[in-house]
Amino acid sequence: MLWIDKVDVFYGDVQILWDVSLKVQGKEIVTVLGSNGAGKSTLLRTIVNLVRSKKTGRSDGRISYNGSPIDGLSPEETVRLGISLVPEGARVFGDMSVYDNLRMGSYLRRAREIREEMLEEVYVIFPRLKERRSQKAKTLSGGERKMLALGMALMSKPDLLLLDEPSLGLQPDFITRAFRTIQEINQTGVAILLVEQNVYQSLQISHRAYVLENGRMILEGTGKELLNNPSIKKAYLAL
Repeated sequence: MLWIDKVDVFYGDVQILWDVSLKVQGKEIVTVLGSNGAGKSTLLRTIVNLVRSKKTGRSDGRISYNGSPIDGLSPEETVRLGISLVPEGARVFGDMSVYDNLRMGSYLRRAREIREEMLEEVYVIFPRLKERRSQKAKTLSGGERKMLALGMALMSKPDLLLLDEPSLGLQPDFITRAFRTIQEINQTGVAILLVEQNVYQSLQISHRAYVLENGRMILEGTGKELLNNPSIKKAYLAL
């Protein structure tokens, strides 16, 4: 579904990603692990063309989706192809109701045509949003706002969902619920590329995973393989 091949990314003259390669197959959960500043969020922003990859002469990097190049598209065109990004921080429209926020998520034509159907699907996954549908988004708890941000992304009917630190800032009991929800979304047929610092829980639900350090991919394997990898245990799980 998604293929990133030897991509370099710069902010101005400063290189952030070096020769990064990654793939996501249909209906997979793939996790990218790494510490703060490793380049994980930049990788997601590059996929949706909020940041542009750069051909350096040394590297002829490419990003393809369903067999077609997407690294020259606008962010809006990328969304139309079925890729949706939920950025870190649960960005929602605070003065709008939960219901109106969800409707905003279905602005694409293909999503508008099945808006009510998608709304019911979102309410099944997030019953709390149905209970709060008339409330302004700014009155929700942090966990509820993250639910709403995810719900808005689902309203665009994505085939590939990019999640940037979905568990960040959540209470421990809500973190477990968040990862369970990610699995539920995946079971509806949506492929997920997950950027996370919660190593244990993300690897438990992942089909495959990568480790990004200082802008370079240094390790990859199945979720189970990385969970049992001595280097991962030492660096990320304090074992």
